[in-house]
Formats: sequence, C-alpha cells, structure tokens
Amino acid sequence: MQELRALLVQLELLEQQDLQLEQQEYQLLVLVLDRPLNSPPLKSSLSFYIKYSILKRQYGLDSPSSPRVKCTVVEIQLAAETIGHLGPIPLTNSMLVTFVTTILLSAVAIFATRSVQVVPAGLQNVFEFAIEAVYDLTEDLAHSKAKVFFPLIMTFFLFIITANWLGLLPGFGTIGFNEIHKGKQVFVPLLRSINADLNTTLALALISVIATHILAVRYLGILDYFKKWFNLNPIFLFVGLLELVGEFTKIVSLSFRLFGNIFAGEIVLATIAGIFAFVVPLPFYFLEIIVGFVQAAVFMMLTLTFMVLLSEKQGE
Repeated sequence: MQELRALLVQLELLEQQDLQLEQQEYQLLVLVLDRPLNSPPLKSSLSFYIKYSILKRQYGLDSPSSPRVKCTVVEIQLAAETIGHLGPIPLTNSMLVTFVTTILLSAVAIFATRSVQVVPAGLQNVFEFAIEAVYDLTEDLAHSKAKVFFPLIMTFFLFIITANWLGLLPGFGTIGFNEIHKGKQVFVPLLRSINADLNTTLALALISVIATHILAVRYLGILDYFKKWFNLNPIFLFVGLLELVGEFTKIVSLSFRLFGNIFAGEIVLATIAGIFAFVVPLPFYFLEIIVGFVQAAVFMMLTLTFMVLLSEKQGE
C-alpha cells in the first residue's frame, strides 16, 4: 500500500512539469481520492497507468528539454463535422463538398455543351454516350414517360457518382485542423464525402420518393392515386396499407444503402492506409471506384423502377 502511495506521489511530481494535466489524469486522481485503494479493479488499472506514465517520461517524451510529442486523436464520426458558419447556419465539411460537387457538375456541363457539334468529339462524346445509354434504358422501362423520368434519374446518377469519386481524391479526410473535443485534441477533416453523411443520403431519398408520388398523381389523377392505397374491399385495403408502409421503408432503404456502403468504404480505406502507407491500399481504391459507380447506378435504377410502378394504373 505504501509503495502504491509512493508511486502516486511520484506521478504527481512528474505531472507538475506539464503545462496542463490531461482530463483522464484528473479523473484518475479524483477516483483515487474518493475511493479505497484496496479495490482490485482500481489497483490494477491504477498500477498500469502509473507504470505507463513513468515509462513515457523515462523515454523523454514529456521532458522539458526534449520536443513534446502530442498525440492527435482521429475519431470516426457518423455526423458531419462543423467547420464554420454561414450566418446562423452551421457549415459542415460534407456541405462544403456538396457545393463543390454542384459547381463542378455545372462547369463541366457548360464546358461540354458550349460548342455542340453534329459529330461529337472529346467531352461531348463522353457525355452523349452516357446520356444515350441511360435514356435507352429509361425508354425501355417507362416508354412514353421516359422524357419526364429521364432528367431526374440522370441527375441522381451524375450527382451521386461524382460525389462518390470526389471522396476518393487525396485530401479528403486528411486535410483539416485540430480542435479540442471533450478534453482531447481531435482532428477535424476539412473535406468529407457527402454520401458518407446520412443527412445527404436521406435528403436524396426524400427527393426520390416525393418526386415519385408527384409524378404518380400527375399520370393517374388524384382519385386513382388514392385507390392504390385505399379500397372498400377489406383484403385490398389491407394490402394497400401494407404498400403504404412500404413507401416509408423506401426512404430508409435508399438512404441507408448508399450511406452504409460509402461510409464503410471510407473506414476500410482509412484503416488500410493507417497500416500500410504504400501499394497495399491501391486495390481497395479500385474497389471503391467500382462501389461508387454501382451505388449510383443502384440508386438511379431503384428510383426509375419506383416511378414506373407507381405511375401505372391498376390492371396495366
């Protein structure tokens, strides 16, 4: 017991050299003063912490004569980090990338169509190939409604795939600043893939589902639209209510599928890059390029399918 108290005194003397005690050390000292020292869990954890602190200083990491080595904690957060404010509105890192994605798509569209040629070449050729492929697919499923459905689903595809691939560029998740969070120095990235933020994917899912119902009312009429959900026949009424519940699950399905795949990919890349700095992460980057394309295509195809099914009259 006396040896343990002596170690505590030694730890306290060593800590006086620091300009500021860490929050965990404060909590430890309070815990020691408030609880009996004969508690086995307390003796075990306290002994480990004291030995660690003494060894750390024996190697000169915290000595005044040597350069201080500070450890920055990198936390993986589901919520996007706030990096500033636009008046009263907080500006998050994913919101910043949303602006960049929108500006980039607008600039590319203007540049690709500023001198349209009968025989396409260069960037115009690439865009015409992608647009024609998606339009043919839309026409096969939606037929005469393709001209109405196509602009929305093509916008979803281009926006999502651009955002997914932007998130793989150097600087995303690595360029940022440090701030104190709960007593720890935490790194806050300046840029974050927008689809790794559930707020963005939820907004995309809401736009998709709401637009689907608006188009259904346009093509069916308000009366036939409500007949899809409500019927005097008890069996059809029960089925209609189940389908109505299914419309809300579409929001969850679309948002969490996109968010989960992109967010998990970022964690995998960060983990692999933290272990192996060179060569090894490259296959994972190529995999994420494929995942980014597939998730954009899946979101587009599901939206198109929902639009086609909901805008068809019963019996068609």
